[in-house]
Amino acid sequence: MDTRRPDPPGETDELLPRAAAGDTAALAELFARHRKRLRQMVRLRLDRRLQGRVDPSDVLQEAYLDLAEKVSEYVRSRPELPFYLWLRLVVGERMQRIHRRHLGAAMRDAGREVSLHRGALPQASTASLAAQLLGRFTTASEALVRAEARLQVQQALNQMEPIDREVIALRHFEELSNSETAQVLGITPQAASNRHLRALARLQSILKDVPGLLGREGHRPK
Repeated sequence: MDTRRPDPPGETDELLPRAAAGDTAALAELFARHRKRLRQMVRLRLDRRLQGRVDPSDVLQEAYLDLAEKVSEYVRSRPELPFYLWLRLVVGERMQRIHRRHLGAAMRDAGREVSLHRGALPQASTASLAAQLLGRFTTASEALVRAEARLQVQQALNQMEPIDREVIALRHFEELSNSETAQVLGITPQAASNRHLRALARLQSILKDVPGLLGREGHRPK
């Protein structure tokens, strides 16, 4: 069962015009209610070479300033894109600029972005996904076992198509709904659902050979 709780549209619709008119309290409330999900998105997609140099909180702080500048334009344009997905793009664009600022020519553009209908964000790397997956499995708690398992999980994830990894990232770690995932990828909800089921089956199939990883019920992606 999907336990995600979408942002109450009535509350957002009431706060957005106030934020667009310069109400800083309304803007802060809009951002605060999504901060946890946005932080998870940043942690998942921030280039791992920046670990220790850039904190996700710093990315969100800079993105908040971007939001203050752009929210009135969002309200005026009456977009079809739901507020959270638009906000996610604002944060993603800031993250891209931070990547360019810190990595410059070392930033690998090729292969780092899935072709997304609503704008290209940095991919969730296989290293980040492996860390997230292992964080959900208590059987890989010993340091050496965990390090070996992470390498195996990364190798397994590399066998998946980039868009399938993206579906796993969006649904299970960013906690987007099927409808939101479809909008991000620019496909129909039915196609998103079908791809999600295939990606999940593929993931469980290639992870079954990682010792102890899928051995306990309740410790697998759902």
